[in-house]
Parts: sequence; C-alpha cells; structure tokens
Amino acid sequence: MRTAQSQARKAATPRRGLSRVDSAIYIGVGATKFDEMVDDGRMPKPKRIDARVLWDIKALDLAFDDLPDDASKVDTWAHL
Repeated sequence: MRTAQSQARKAATPRRGLSRVDSAIYIGVGATKFDEMVDDGRMPKPKRIDARVLWDIKALDLAFDDLPDDASKVDTWAHL
C-alpha cells in the first residue's frame, strides 16, 4: 500500500506520460468514459513503453481542445 508521502510525491512530480486512470482524472471523466472516448477517437490512443501503457499529456491536451464547447449546442430555449 502506498504511503501518504509517496502519493504526495507522485502528485507533485511532473509527468509527460499518464496511466489510464490518471488520464481520465486529468480530463475530468471516469475511466470507463475515458475508454469510450479513446475507442471513438475523441481521445488519443496510448503509447507503449515495454509493458507500460501511457497517454501523452500533450496529446490529451490537444484532444481536449478539439472537444466541442457547450456553446456549440443549439439553445432550444433561446426563442422564449
């Protein structure tokens, strides 16, 4: 089990590659939704370093930037 100190160190360490769960947290969704977004192309595929599967934080930023804004939805209440 990780200690609070090791968890704090991990959180404070800048990282370029993120795990699946950390990637989901980074963009603000759960792991299952993140998997769905990777499968449908809204989020990038991971990179592999030996047995590790990691998502590039820069690629996550670009994919997140490409997501539609809420303002792009049609406001069906605008006419009232």
